[in-house]
Amino acid sequence: MERRFFDLSIDVYVPGRWYLADPTNLAGIEIDDIWQFSNGRPVELRERLRIPIYRLGKPLDFTTAGAALTPILSARAASVFRALAPTDAQLFPVEVEGEAETYYLLNVARQIRCINDAACEEVQFYTAEGVQAHRAGEYRSVSGLRIDKSKVGDARVFRLWGWHPPIIVEGEIKEALERTGMVGGRFDEV
Repeated sequence: MERRFFDLSIDVYVPGRWYLADPTNLAGIEIDDIWQFSNGRPVELRERLRIPIYRLGKPLDFTTAGAALTPILSARAASVFRALAPTDAQLFPVEVEGEAETYYLLNVARQIRCINDAACEEVQFYTAEGVQAHRAGEYRSVSGLRIDKSKVGDARVFRLWGWHPPIIVEGEIKEALERTGMVGGRFDEV
């Protein structure tokens, strides 16, 4: 059976959902590089983080925090990544403001160059003459994302080279998350 992959993103249509702010250290100071958790590379975290609530609402099993869309998981959602993708994902315990339960920051520690440009609805690239010339050759926009599965190898969860927003998960991870009753995430096949 052919492997299937999905873009795991937040479900903005969960009624009364909460929204989380940028991670801080325990003293409430924003961390220096909030974007480190979206690059698809391992990170070293030396201190426990706190996630402030931006807008009160229903706690979710999967959501993102702040401008960098840092993935935050409940313990039950984190257990799926711990069991099925231990080398592709890092899980860091975090305190969410007002919650007794421990949540986990998910850092996807793998990046793969596998976007299928021809199969996507539209792709746009940064150019050397553009505003962000240092990003020339990287994706500026991707619509109707499709990947080339032949380039994925043994990865179970990963970020995309040159287009970091999506979190790509293998079908088995999607099914395991759904079996937990996960609230807050949605899956779009890529």
